[in-house]
Amino acid sequence: MNFKDNDIISGGKISILSPHSGGNIQDNPYLKKNIFSDNGFDLIIKSAQMGTPLVELGKGRPKVMVVAGVHGNELPPQIAALNLMEHIKNISLWGTVYLIPFAAPGATMENTRWFKGSDLNRASSSEGSITNMILKFIQMLNLDAVADFHSTKPKSNPGRESVFCTKKPCINSYNIAQYITKKTSSELICYDEAGSMYKGALEDECNLRNIPSVTCEVVSENGKINPGSIERSFLQMKMFLKHFKILR
Repeated sequence: MNFKDNDIISGGKISILSPHSGGNIQDNPYLKKNIFSDNGFDLIIKSAQMGTPLVELGKGRPKVMVVAGVHGNELPPQIAALNLMEHIKNISLWGTVYLIPFAAPGATMENTRWFKGSDLNRASSSEGSITNMILKFIQMLNLDAVADFHSTKPKSNPGRESVFCTKKPCINSYNIAQYITKKTSSELICYDEAGSMYKGALEDECNLRNIPSVTCEVVSENGKINPGSIERSFLQMKMFLKHFKILR
């Protein structure tokens, strides 16, 4: 795995996971309108040019991960992840948060779902893919849970704000999803067994390894940012952390 220290931010550390995924995310005009350098995002932007940025905040257990940008043209969760970083970086956390705001900055830069012809949310079990590297890092850290954040365009699949989970082999996936949906009024979408519907999805591959995981969706047109979608994704992220009492 290619993983090296890059820089320190207030209350945490930025590292690079996968140096082959980088891109200038400010080349995406829709994203650029929502990123302000005075918010302290400069280090993240520079890190994204080198590869997949990873932010570590807090210490101790529980240890969880928030992932966004697995699909580069699903923009609201990527902005929400930056806002989450800004929200929690100077407050006391009761555990550790690993935050990946741009899983594939190169795809985000080009405002496309695909990275080098691959759907990364079907490639988590494929050796060498970005999401496979993320999965290996999750296992190496022995994380307590993972949440992967997406957006879905209206009248698509699912086309509505929701939280995906499974019950087998990891019932805690369902428990996490129940909590988030109750707190946000998102719809609960549950499958009985991980991997039965979506092969290679990061959520499913984590659950198959008994690492509790959910996928959270908000509604927004692909490649754009619908009003309120950033705020809804941010709320889902906060509720994920509150489920583990990392945020009080």
